[in-house]
Amino acid sequence: MINIAPTDKIFCHASSKVPILAVALALAVLVTASQEARAQAKERSGKEVVDSVCSKCHATGAQGAPKIGDKQAWSKRASQSLSSLTDHALKGIRQMPSHGGSPDLTDLEIKRAITYMVNQSGGKWVEPISKKSPPGLRTGEEVVKAQCFKCHESGKGGAPKIGDRDAWIPRLKEGLDSTVRSAMKGHGGMPARGGLADLSDSELRSAVIYLFRGPPPPRK
Repeated sequence: MINIAPTDKIFCHASSKVPILAVALALAVLVTASQEARAQAKERSGKEVVDSVCSKCHATGAQGAPKIGDKQAWSKRASQSLSSLTDHALKGIRQMPSHGGSPDLTDLEIKRAITYMVNQSGGKWVEPISKKSPPGLRTGEEVVKAQCFKCHESGKGGAPKIGDRDAWIPRLKEGLDSTVRSAMKGHGGMPARGGLADLSDSELRSAVIYLFRGPPPPRK
C-alpha cells in the first residue's frame, strides 16, 4: 500500500501549470491501482516452475532433455503446438516422468513452464492465463528493474527518470489511466508496453506507479 501524507513534498513540486486537484486525483488513482495489484493471487509462473522443477534436466540437457536456449532443439518441438507438448509432459515421454516428476503441478503451470522454455529458446509465445485466477503479477519494482530502467534510470532519450516527480507530474496531469494507455501504445522512442509484449495492464500500471514514486527509502 502506498502511504501518502498530506505534507508529501509532491505538492510543493507541482508545476504552476498543473492544477493541484489534478495531481491529487492522480495520486488517489495510484493508491487504488497499487492496492488492486497487491490483492491479486500469487500463482506459479512458467519461470518459477522451470527454476524449481524443469531445470534439473532442461538446464543442462540431462537424459536427452532439450536444453533451454537450444533454438534448434526447441523450434522442432514448438512446431508441435503447446497442446501437444503439454500432453507429452502430462503423460511423460522418454526419460521424463508424467508431470515432470512433480505431481502437484497443474496443467496450467505445465503449459506456462513449456511456454517459458520455448521463449528462452527463441520463441515468442504468450504465457497462458487462468480464467479462474490471474497469474502471479510482477511488482512495479520488478518490471522497472527488468526493463524500464534501461531508459528511465539515466533519462535516455528524454525518458523521465525514476522518482523524478517534477518530470512525472506533467505526464500524469490527465490521470494515471491516460499515462498507462500511452505506455500501452508506445510513444516517442518507447515501444508498446515498454518493449515487453507479455506485460499485463496491471503490471504496467504498477510500473508507472514505481517510476513516479521511486524506490522506498532505506530502513533505518
